[in-house]
Amino acid sequence: MVGGIVLPAATDKEYAGRTTTVVVLACAVAATGGLVFGYDLGISGLSLSWLTVLAFGFMFKSMSKKQGGVISMDDFLQKFFPIVIVKKHSVHQNHYCKYDNQGLQAFTSSLYIAGLVSTLLASYITRRKGRRFTIIAGGLSFLIGSCLNAAAQNLDMLIIGRIMLGVGVGFSNQAVPLYLSEMAPAKIRGGLNVMFQLAISYGVLIANLINYGTSKAKPWGWRLSLGLAAVPSSMLTFGSLLLSDTPNSLIERGYLKEGQNVLQRIRGVSEVNVEFSDLVEASRLANQVKHPFQNILERRNRPQFTMALFIPFFQQMTGINVITFYAPEFFQTIGFGSSSSLYSAVILGIFPIIGLKILIWKVDKWGRRGPFIWGGFLMFICQVSIGSILGIKFTGTSELSKGWAVVIMILMCIYVLGFICSWGALGGLIPSEIFPLDIRPAGQSLNVSIQLFFIFAVAQVFLSMFCHMRYGIFFFFGGWVAVMTIFVYLFLPETMNVPIEQMVHVWQQHWYWKKFFINNGDVSPNMDGELKV
Repeated sequence: MVGGIVLPAATDKEYAGRTTTVVVLACAVAATGGLVFGYDLGISGLSLSWLTVLAFGFMFKSMSKKQGGVISMDDFLQKFFPIVIVKKHSVHQNHYCKYDNQGLQAFTSSLYIAGLVSTLLASYITRRKGRRFTIIAGGLSFLIGSCLNAAAQNLDMLIIGRIMLGVGVGFSNQAVPLYLSEMAPAKIRGGLNVMFQLAISYGVLIANLINYGTSKAKPWGWRLSLGLAAVPSSMLTFGSLLLSDTPNSLIERGYLKEGQNVLQRIRGVSEVNVEFSDLVEASRLANQVKHPFQNILERRNRPQFTMALFIPFFQQMTGINVITFYAPEFFQTIGFGSSSSLYSAVILGIFPIIGLKILIWKVDKWGRRGPFIWGGFLMFICQVSIGSILGIKFTGTSELSKGWAVVIMILMCIYVLGFICSWGALGGLIPSEIFPLDIRPAGQSLNVSIQLFFIFAVAQVFLSMFCHMRYGIFFFFGGWVAVMTIFVYLFLPETMNVPIEQMVHVWQQHWYWKKFFINNGDVSPNMDGELKV
């Protein structure tokens, strides 16, 4: 027995209830945390908007140049990063290296390092104060950061605002996926959780369209772009005030009656005794745990711990940051300029939204493993193909022909669909649903902190990598896609339609992970058919 925990044996019982309007509305409000995150990504220029420009930039050179993000707007760069302006407009500068500037990379990546640190604090707050409280705190942090960035008079003020946005990212990314997974019935848990990723995509698209418009307003257009982040931030903050906390969180904190009432309301039935009893028992066991971050290292939690480490790591090693980071900078690097950011925002911004809308309806029918595998296959083919085309047809000082640019655009569209339907959406869903209640906030914090650490690392070194590796960077990430697809095939069990408090049985039945429950007497049936761990 480890930690005195007794786990119920595998069962086929189903919880009573149906999908209610209360659940859908609550999850929709919570998912606006993704809208804020996506807006911050897009408004800074870390979006998908540049992809189509690779293909169509040559078609719109007669248009006045519009930037895809504030970090590519000349007015913004002149105020905070004047050195980049010089390199950007140098006719002798290699296209691959125009934006190889550590100061610019530090501004961008500071959001993620702040999120990394704050998500660890969010774990404690989420457990002690509830999921709803943490979401509200994240919304307020987003709101403060938006105002500071819009009013920034110097680089210090800009960085502080960026850090506050990072705190919002850490809090919301820690609490929102847990909120969605705990509120949703098992049969639609995947679809409702994907709403968070869908909101991110909408946020990116909206930001790109706003950037296109505000780039015409000189010299203060970048302030308007940054300041409008306060709108979705306010939606998240004040909308969350109308939410109830999850039954899991209420019961864990000792509010049994309130938890039962919320459970009855979100399930739409009064007979919720089976699910309520399981939540009470899970909460009793969770409250025995005094140090969740220590317990996550125990043998019985080895499968979940491994996934919390590898899934966010692999998510960043898909190469999506080659596609999304420094959106306008990348297509300017290739040599097509930035004149068609509106077209890229609309055309390519739609692809993630289409993929996620399909996944919302199908993820609880297709499962998790299937999309991971075929999505990985598509990404691998696209990465290798793009790298090959750039290696053969693009020297770094010239521009691609119209035909090859169109081919790259098509490959990148396929890549985006493959990513969004696999690691993009499921990379956030899986960690939010696999942890037992006693370590669930700690596990989600671990997952988010690792994710943000690697986003930070890639953001900090990507432009330098691109400058030195050039087209080889696509082969580098393509190799990682092959590795992670094999990993999923071998080690990730199917979690579709499994009640969140019964998830442990998935690991007990897996060909590899079961040894962490069975070997050395860690699991043994008692007379009542329970499994003692």
